[in-house]
Amino acid sequence: MHGNVKLVSLAKDYGRLTAVAGIDLEIEAGQYCCLLGPSGCGKSSTLRMIAGHESITSGQLLIDGHDVGSLPPARRPTAMMFQNYALFPHLNCLDNVAFSLRMRGANKCERHARARDKLALVEMSDFAERMPAQLSGGQQQRVALARALATNPSVLLLDEPLSALDAFLRVRMRGELRRLQSDLNITFVHVTHSQQEAMSVADLVVVMNDGHIEQAAPPRQVYDAPDTGFVARFIGGHNILQGQIEPGPEPTFQLITTAGRVSGIDETGAGPRGAAAVAVRADKIRVGPPQESDGTNCVPGRVRTLEYHGATVRLELDVAGAEEFTVTLAEADYFAAPFQSGDRVQANWDVDAVHLLAR
Repeated sequence: MHGNVKLVSLAKDYGRLTAVAGIDLEIEAGQYCCLLGPSGCGKSSTLRMIAGHESITSGQLLIDGHDVGSLPPARRPTAMMFQNYALFPHLNCLDNVAFSLRMRGANKCERHARARDKLALVEMSDFAERMPAQLSGGQQQRVALARALATNPSVLLLDEPLSALDAFLRVRMRGELRRLQSDLNITFVHVTHSQQEAMSVADLVVVMNDGHIEQAAPPRQVYDAPDTGFVARFIGGHNILQGQIEPGPEPTFQLITTAGRVSGIDETGAGPRGAAAVAVRADKIRVGPPQESDGTNCVPGRVRTLEYHGATVRLELDVAGAEEFTVTLAEADYFAAPFQSGDRVQANWDVDAVHLLAR
């Protein structure tokens, strides 16, 4: 199988600004990889270096073991689907899809046959003769995707492919992209700032921040076991508590925080010591009225805001020593004993809701 992508100390500078700070990453052939992070984190620069649309300042870019860092885009086994789709307004759908084949010297019969095949793949055969202006946003996206696939690339690069669509279409197209990637069995590298988008489609989620990779792992691992406070905050669903570690009964540890004592499982087996931080899963926290306790994994707070999300209710609590403390309750659990803004409450959780952050 083709499509293995390896970045070795890959860096990109724009004058004095470092966009990508010497990252190392391997994307296995056939994987769906999402580069995820806030604006300015370096994800788009990384994608454009893989595509050949940005020069590499230093490091290596290998595809299937071959250094392609100095090759022009047309000589790389990659294709790119741009954020704005970049369809030619004067060409119909068929000719838009066939355009890259025309640039490669394919005759009209060959390129139209392959273009019709790719339009069928994205369920756009009936729109082959239409102009881009006659298509909806979702239809334009499908044509852009067919055009990117026309050259049969080993690696398909997608730059914020769903950002121009409404919420309903985004959900539908997430499933379509995942299906296509699975059917074609080629490598997808997809840039997004949407946590939900990355978690729903990717085999490998690469969380970037300030030009560095904070964590690269399967979606469930990124969510359940974030490496850093940044990952825990950016992915969401976690509360960060900081303090000093004290030994606890093995295999547990005790973190002494302003809010109270936190007990968790020492997953490292290294016997953590000193200053540390933990992430506490918001959906594993219980909330009730204040009551007597020994103070372990139990903190007092006041309800600041409530948000009804249908299946769940999100509470934001004021908790000593925590910049932000949220709780996600099942709808039935919340309405069985509802709270109001300003109510004093007590939040508590089990040891398996606590994850010790590596840094």
